[in-house]
Amino acid sequence: MKIVVLDGYTENPGDLSWDALKELGELRVYDRISYVEDPVIAETIGDADIAVTNKTPISRATIDACPNLKCVAVLATGYNVVDYAYAKEKGIPVLNVPTYGTQIVGQYAVGLLLEICSHYQHHSDTVHAGRWENNVDWCYWDYPMIELYGKTAGIIGLGRIGQSSARILGAMGMKVLAFDTFQSEAGRALAEYVDLDTLLAESDVIFLHCPLFPATEGIINRDNIAKMKDGVIIINNSRGQLVVEEDLAEALSSGKVYAAGLDVVSTEPIKGDNPLLKAPNCLITPHISWAAQAARQRIMDITVSNIKAFIEGNPVNVVNK
Repeated sequence: MKIVVLDGYTENPGDLSWDALKELGELRVYDRISYVEDPVIAETIGDADIAVTNKTPISRATIDACPNLKCVAVLATGYNVVDYAYAKEKGIPVLNVPTYGTQIVGQYAVGLLLEICSHYQHHSDTVHAGRWENNVDWCYWDYPMIELYGKTAGIIGLGRIGQSSARILGAMGMKVLAFDTFQSEAGRALAEYVDLDTLLAESDVIFLHCPLFPATEGIINRDNIAKMKDGVIIINNSRGQLVVEEDLAEALSSGKVYAAGLDVVSTEPIKGDNPLLKAPNCLITPHISWAAQAARQRIMDITVSNIKAFIEGNPVNVVNK
């Protein structure tokens, strides 16, 4: 089997090994090719049997240009970069990594909130710049210090990652509400299920941990923001398209939303005209919730297992059965 990795750098910038994948076939690894549709993608796949991608798109045209392609493995949970419906028509299974970063993504979401509440980096920077040394008072703070104990967190999407955040929030003494169309006993042990309007109205902090579906696209919009408490905090490290960015930027500017902590935006990498770049109290990081080495190692291990199972004729984690 010939295997090609199209954009391996973000998965493995040098601290992991491709050796386990090499054992499964003739392997070529590229750091990056293109993150937009381009004939170079098909040229790079060439006569490979298996293409491994993270964010490099594999379109209908690319599939048609690669007649030897038998399988696509995605180095992620999301697989919308692949035309998986057309791949199914062509008998090409698309494999993903359904779980790998549950704990780290939940941890990161709460970390965004903690940074908003205390502005650790800002205050550290001022100390290193000499401000504390020369301050007339024995301490100072440039932003309100927000205590989370006793406040209400609302989680939209109480799946594995939502539950991970809920455990941390509960341990900090927060009341946790959740909205999810699929309720579970595990969820009930961590949060109180409520309808969406109740969650919007009662939450001091709102976390987005839901998948991107037609029903959730743009769920943070002008109308729903109007239902929220004044001074609410919004955290999103799920999918950027869950937020209508113009509406959130407007709410941040007006103060209706006190702050937002985002690890995702609608178009990635972010574009210079994104309105959130100029919005006040908007913390944005470059889609790195998933990027801890331990989580990336799990991606590697599961991808190797996926490809091995495919080669053995028993494919697993197939998203386009």
